[in-house]
Amino acid sequence: MDRAIRGEIAKYQAHELVGVSCLADGADQIFARAILDHGGQLEVVIPASEYRDGLPEESHAAYDALLARARTRHRLDRRTSDADADMEASRFMLANADRLIAVWDGKPARGHGGTADVVALAQQHGTEVTVVWPSGANRDASAVT
Repeated sequence: MDRAIRGEIAKYQAHELVGVSCLADGADQIFARAILDHGGQLEVVIPASEYRDGLPEESHAAYDALLARARTRHRLDRRTSDADADMEASRFMLANADRLIAVWDGKPARGHGGTADVVALAQQHGTEVTVVWPSGANRDASAVT
């Protein structure tokens, strides 16, 4: 996944690259590190005041380090970190992005605000979507238009 994300990011000039992320554990943090390693700028959307506490404890150090390197922090007006806060953060990110790079297996969302929902929202708004397929994932060609 890291290599695939970095391959997409490498297509852009560092001076024009701004990545927007919530810094969730996994793909979000990999994306943020790749943006910074490529010389781009990072903007972080914090969905709720309790967001960090809801992340796995082993991802806190990476979250803190990436947050410290962000050029901009957008804090949404929510306290509780839940699916609604995550979806609001995704809407905010899409409103401030030219493109979505999604790590997605093509399957329906497992809950409100999942990757499938975010990809669908991006497509509805005309945001260009690039899907990075996780190794071993079954591709559902009907899921991406």
